[in-house]
Amino acid sequence: MSFHISTWSIKKPVPTILMFLILAIVGLISFTQMGINDEPNVDVPVVIVRVSQQGAGPAELESQVTKKIEDAVAGLGNIEQLTSTVFEGLSVTNIEFVIGTDTDRATNDVRNEIGQIRQDLPEDIEEPIIKRLEFIGGSVMTYAVSSEKRSVEELSDLVDRKISRELLTVKGVSQIDRLGGVDREIRVDLDSSRMQAYGITATQVNDQIRQFNINLPSGRIEIGGSEQNVRTLGSAKTVEEFKKYRIVLPNGDTVQLHNLGEVTDSFADKRQSAYLNGEPVVAFSVLRSSGSNLVSVEEGVRKVVASLDQTLPEDIKLSLIFTRADEVRDSFRATIESLILGCLLTVITVGIFLRDWRVTLITAVALPLSIISTFMVMKTLGYTLNNMTLLALALAVGNLVDDAICMIENIDQHLQMGKTPFQAAMDGAREIG
Repeated sequence: MSFHISTWSIKKPVPTILMFLILAIVGLISFTQMGINDEPNVDVPVVIVRVSQQGAGPAELESQVTKKIEDAVAGLGNIEQLTSTVFEGLSVTNIEFVIGTDTDRATNDVRNEIGQIRQDLPEDIEEPIIKRLEFIGGSVMTYAVSSEKRSVEELSDLVDRKISRELLTVKGVSQIDRLGGVDREIRVDLDSSRMQAYGITATQVNDQIRQFNINLPSGRIEIGGSEQNVRTLGSAKTVEEFKKYRIVLPNGDTVQLHNLGEVTDSFADKRQSAYLNGEPVVAFSVLRSSGSNLVSVEEGVRKVVASLDQTLPEDIKLSLIFTRADEVRDSFRATIESLILGCLLTVITVGIFLRDWRVTLITAVALPLSIISTFMVMKTLGYTLNNMTLLALALAVGNLVDDAICMIENIDQHLQMGKTPFQAAMDGAREIG
């Protein structure tokens, strides 16, 4: 005779009740520990390759960069679609793989292919940026940093050096994007008359600076019977040291860099500005990593910002401009309230139309026990509380009610045949399954 879980539950009520109590307790604990998101985490295998080259036109980028990148990655397997877009000074290639492809492995494969053709690309391009397309990540919240005593340059340096480093320690934070402000850079303003007098061009000076300002590994050496690594340190530690770097002239002589022009520790030209209430500020957005919980990340960032308020100078003010977490929390509360209201209306409807307190009580107990225990399974499988999972629970309420009513009505028919309650429950449960 095959095992029948419904009849076994009727014969063994104590283990069944204990099992549901345990599932309910574990389900409630799991519910409190689950993350809250707006949408479920979706992994779409798309890799993006971005290459920047200042001053290059779309035609030059297409022939010298984009075409070579497309040819390099075209040989990879499982590619669904390959598209490229070329702008003024920027080439973007999207590589879409077949659904089911491991995104991390696909990203590494693309990175390896680009690395093999790096020497064939123009030398003056910036290093190619290769990353996976994140559908779930993105900006979580935005803050504005303002001060009545400090300049935009000082605020930019504060965000880059202090605030960003503190926020990146929060679990789930992947990146801090500064909005507005300026970037620090060492400017070398060459004097054309001096260069003409020394007989050197700006390109030659630029090439020598590029070769000088870099640290490189230089192999190994044996000293005292032990092997040690050797590194060539070329980058300047200070601006003063950089000024004294000797440039080799075409005739073989050398001259210090500051003799060819002015070397200053300055900032790049402004490309964007941020304003709050008409006053210039420096803002920053907090981006979360894929797989992280939006609300948990937002709460962690708020704690770090609160601690920064205590340590930063009194004139520095951090103002919250935008946060997605409030919208997600409101949506989550509304969905939970709708789910609870749906269960209550279902119990009331069953009580009004069936007019049987036992049937109404069974429905009222079965609905929450079934839903609460589901949270344990969701937590085990790594699901979060989002619009999709909560909608699925709401739809499942209808199936639970249908199953409960069908079972109860079938048992009631057997009771009307004159059977004992126990035998009617056994026969009715066996028929339904």
